[in-house]
Amino acid sequence: MAGCKFLFVKLYLGMFMTHERPLSPHLQVYKPQITSVLSILHRITGVVLCLGLFVLGWWLLAAASGPEAYATFQSVAGSPIGIIALVGWSFALFYHLCSGVRHLLMDTGLFFSIPEVYKSGYATLAAAALITAMFWIAYL
Repeated sequence: MAGCKFLFVKLYLGMFMTHERPLSPHLQVYKPQITSVLSILHRITGVVLCLGLFVLGWWLLAAASGPEAYATFQSVAGSPIGIIALVGWSFALFYHLCSGVRHLLMDTGLFFSIPEVYKSGYATLAAAALITAMFWIAYL
């Protein structure tokens, strides 16, 4: 009986899929624009922030586990690779924040002309870089 269902579905779908349809243009076709780059960067920073939660969890567990565990975390986080990762994570945090504010403002009807979209996009990148720099200058 199951084979009969499969054959029916295959025949039914075959009626509609008789011609090969072109694929939708993708990243290889379109030239990157600031709107698409910022959208992709927003998604990437969201993933980076989620991955950074594991480091935050490690930090909290190390702090609760005692001085040896915390010293291990500090040695990793204080290494050059650890500092680069923390700076990158903080940039992801501040970029995601600035991009979210930009989208909230766009929801109110602002920044819809092409020049405004470009200006607000570059302002988002500049604000994220500036806030990240100010954060790390204040930290150090």
